[in-house]
Amino acid sequence: MALTLACAALPSLRWLLVILVPVLGVTLLDFFQNRHALRRNYPLVARVRWLFEDLRPFLRAYIVENEREGRPFTIDQRGLVYARAKGEVSTHPMGTELDVYSDEYEWLGHSITPNEDAPESWHVRVGGEECAKPYSSALLNISAMSFGSLSANAIESLNKGAAIGGFAHDTGEGSISRYHRKHGGDLIWELGSGYFGCRNKDGSFNPELFAQQASDNQVKMVEIKLSQGAKPGHGGVLPGAKVTPEIAEARHVEVGEDCISPAAHPAFSTPIELLEFVAQLRSLSGGKPTGFKLCVGQPHEVMALVKAMLETGITPDFIVIDGAEGGTGAAPQELTDNVGMPLREGLMLMRNALVGTNLKDRVRLAASGKIHSGAGMARAFALGADWCNAARPFMFALGCVQSMKCHTGECPTGVATQVDWRQRGLVVDDKAERVARFQKETLRSLREIVVAMGYRSPWQLNEHDMYQRIDSAKAGPLDEVYSFVAPGQLLDAPDSTHYAHAWKVSAAHTFRRVSSLAASLHP
Repeated sequence: MALTLACAALPSLRWLLVILVPVLGVTLLDFFQNRHALRRNYPLVARVRWLFEDLRPFLRAYIVENEREGRPFTIDQRGLVYARAKGEVSTHPMGTELDVYSDEYEWLGHSITPNEDAPESWHVRVGGEECAKPYSSALLNISAMSFGSLSANAIESLNKGAAIGGFAHDTGEGSISRYHRKHGGDLIWELGSGYFGCRNKDGSFNPELFAQQASDNQVKMVEIKLSQGAKPGHGGVLPGAKVTPEIAEARHVEVGEDCISPAAHPAFSTPIELLEFVAQLRSLSGGKPTGFKLCVGQPHEVMALVKAMLETGITPDFIVIDGAEGGTGAAPQELTDNVGMPLREGLMLMRNALVGTNLKDRVRLAASGKIHSGAGMARAFALGADWCNAARPFMFALGCVQSMKCHTGECPTGVATQVDWRQRGLVVDDKAERVARFQKETLRSLREIVVAMGYRSPWQLNEHDMYQRIDSAKAGPLDEVYSFVAPGQLLDAPDSTHYAHAWKVSAAHTFRRVSSLAASLHP
C-alpha cells in the first residue's frame, strides 16, 4: 500500500523538484555573488523589485494614470490621434476637463461672425525667385525620422500614406532608402552632418552624389539639419553591428562599420558659409527649395543668420524650428531634459528676427515639436509658422503605444525596430490609410478653428488671437506676455527691442559672440 502511494506521488515530486531546484540555484547564486548588495542580503526576493521596475511603465500607463497624465504624450493626446487615424469620432462630452483658471489653459479667440466661406484646404508655396522648382506644400507633413530608427514597414507606411494624402515625408538624416521610394510619396531629403547618401569615404560632402540623388523627381525639397530638439548640439553614432546592408545602401557607408554623425557640419562653420552651402545645394538640386532645420539655442546666433542673409543676399527658402520638446529616437537624458529652446520661444525668436529685418516674406517658417492637433497647428500659425511637421503623432497613427522602447530595438508594435518578427504586425496597406486619415482629419480640425475665428486662412492668425493665463486672476493675448517686433524694427531701432544685446554681439561672419566694435566692422 505504501509503495503504491509512493509511486503515485512520484510525478508530483518530479514537478516539485523541477520548480524548486532552479529556485534554489538562483537563491544560492544571489547569496554568494558580490556585485549587488540587495541580491546578497535578500536572495531571490530582491529580483521581484526588478520585475516591478520593468512592469512599472505599463502599470502606470494602463492602470494608474488618468487621461490627462502621461509623458511625453498624455492618454488623451494619444487617444485623439488614434481616433482620427481610425476614422472614429473624436468628440468629448460634458465640457473640458482642464482647469480653465490655471496656467494649463490657453485659448484662441473666436469670432461672433465665423467665416464659413473659408477654403476647404490650403497649400503654401515654398521657394523664392532662386527656385526653378518651387513646391506646393501641405500644411501638415511628416517630420524627420530615419530608416534605421524606424522599421522598413514603418517607412513604407508613412510614405504610402503621404502619397495617398498628398503631403510630404521627411527622410530624416539617414537618407533615402528603398522603402522611401517604393510608393512614390513626396520626399523632403534631410542632410545631416554625416551627409548620408552623398558622402565621400572620409565623411565629407560629395556634390556629384548629391546632385544625382536630388535630381530624382520624388525629392521635392532639401533640408540641412543643424540640430534637433531631442539632442541639440550633439552628434551620433550608429554602431556597426546595427549597420545592415539596407542601411548601408541608403547611407552610402560600409556594412558593419560605425556610422558617425559629427556634432558640427564639416562643410561650413559660419553664417555666411551656411548660406553659401544652401545656395550650392539649391543649384545642385536643379533649383529645388532648400532650407535648414534647427532647435534654437543662442539668440545672437539667430541674429547672425539674418545679418548674413542681409549681407549676402542669400536666403533659405524655408527654416524649420524644432522645439526642445521634440524627439523620436534615443538621446542623452540630460540633453533631452536640459538643453534647447522649446518650440514656442524658438519660433517666436526666429519670427521676430525675420520680421525685424524685413525678411519674413522671403523665408517660410515651419514648426515641429509635439504638434498633434488642429489646435496645436493654429497656435503655431499664430506665432508665425507657415506650415507644421509632426513625427510622434504619425508614429501613433502607425500603432505606436508609447512603450518607450524605441532605443532598444524591442518596439512591440514594429514601428521602431529592425527585428523582422516585430515588424510583421505592422501591415503597410492598413497603416498607410491611417497615416493619411490622421493628416486629413487634423487639417479638418484646423479649418474648423480658422472658421470659428472668422478668418479665411490660418496665415491670418497672429499673436493677438492667442491668449495665455498669467495667473489665476489675469490673462491676456500673447503680445502682452511676450515681445513681438514690428517689421524692420531690428534694422531701424534695435535698441528698442528685447533683442538689443543679441543684435549687438552678433555678426554675419561668425556664430560666436563679438564685441560691439567688431560687429560694426563685420555686420
